[in-house]
Amino acid sequence: MSSPSDTATGCPFGHGAAAAPAGHHGYEPFDMKDPFPAYAELRAEQPVMFDERINYYVVTRYDDIKAVFDDWETFSSENAQAPVRERGPEAKQIMADGGFTAYSGLSARVPPEHTRIRTVVQKAFTPRRYKQLEPAIRENVVSRLETMLARPERRGDMVHDLAYDIPTITILTLIGADTSKIDTYKRWSDSRAAMTWGDLGNEEQIPHAHNLVEYWTECLRLVSEAHAEGGNSLTADLVAAQHDGADITDHEIASVLYSLLFAGHETTTTLISNCVRVLMAHPDQWQQVVADPKLIPKAIDEILRYSGSIVGWRRKALRNATVGGVDIPQGAGLLLLMGSANRDSSRFEAGEAFDITRDNAREHLSFGFGIHYCLGNMLAKLQAKICLEEIARLAPNLQLDSPEDIGFRKNLSFRVPETVPVTWEA
Repeated sequence: MSSPSDTATGCPFGHGAAAAPAGHHGYEPFDMKDPFPAYAELRAEQPVMFDERINYYVVTRYDDIKAVFDDWETFSSENAQAPVRERGPEAKQIMADGGFTAYSGLSARVPPEHTRIRTVVQKAFTPRRYKQLEPAIRENVVSRLETMLARPERRGDMVHDLAYDIPTITILTLIGADTSKIDTYKRWSDSRAAMTWGDLGNEEQIPHAHNLVEYWTECLRLVSEAHAEGGNSLTADLVAAQHDGADITDHEIASVLYSLLFAGHETTTTLISNCVRVLMAHPDQWQQVVADPKLIPKAIDEILRYSGSIVGWRRKALRNATVGGVDIPQGAGLLLLMGSANRDSSRFEAGEAFDITRDNAREHLSFGFGIHYCLGNMLAKLQAKICLEEIARLAPNLQLDSPEDIGFRKNLSFRVPETVPVTWEA
């Protein structure tokens, strides 16, 4: 998520794919403006489709995607963090010269390695830590909302005025990093997303390669600092666990930080942005939330179902398999469109409709399923809940401004609104 003060031009995620050829049902792999009509057509007409533009089998139905997530022995997560487009020689050299050896914290690892590391990390990722963070999160939310609402022009952008900072400060505090470096961490995260899920040419990759070297160097430094100084942070907890005999290396701890410093705020920034964007687009349901804030947890799950931060995730077939009646050869990649599964009417009645009273919204697949279910889901939902509580209290009459002009970044997996412009009454 680019800083509002960022002067760089152009989309860091690349130019996107060409228009969908005939037979692809309007599906554009990198276009996130409004992918849902194409998803619906794929579910109905070709629920498992091979897309030669990205070399993946695209899977769109709920039951098929849940089954793939659940069968980690057949469908490996090892390609979840692999670059969609091969890195060019210049980028590879920059990263090699800079000592870049980062690997996935958990999402691209497989058992028994995944099980071993997740067991250690899960003990440090506790509700006690969330409770410690909650007062500061609320204070930060209130401060930013009051600053925005004090503007005489009564216009704001909920991405840059609220969602941009809150999750970043939270995750930096959690891991013991410098909370004054929000823009730096966001710049690094932009580059990670661009280099992994974007569609960049060789020249476009070069500045991002330099950023990834800086990013990885910082992760290694944080681990070294925790060894030397200890502290009250998740990083210090992991280092202390290692000292007490836990089976985790410094490189693995740094890789966990490499993942958390991205996943711990980028997707939550998007979740908070989508909470405002979707609820304001349904003013009758927003007013239900204002009248009864106890509806907020259900509303958040419905937003995760209806418009999740991550709409596609990848797997690799380790042996010949069949998905949705289609034969998948060993070694093939699969792109699981959770954004489509979450609207599948076979699981969610009137799945294309937004309804905060829906009884089974929590069955969405936006956090994955199975052994890789998102470890940080409770923290993400806590931050979204606090934001909605305080918006309902301080700005109950907030309205979207020109929602049709909201743009979404081009990439394969993340549906990220560039802005969420709002207005309010005096």
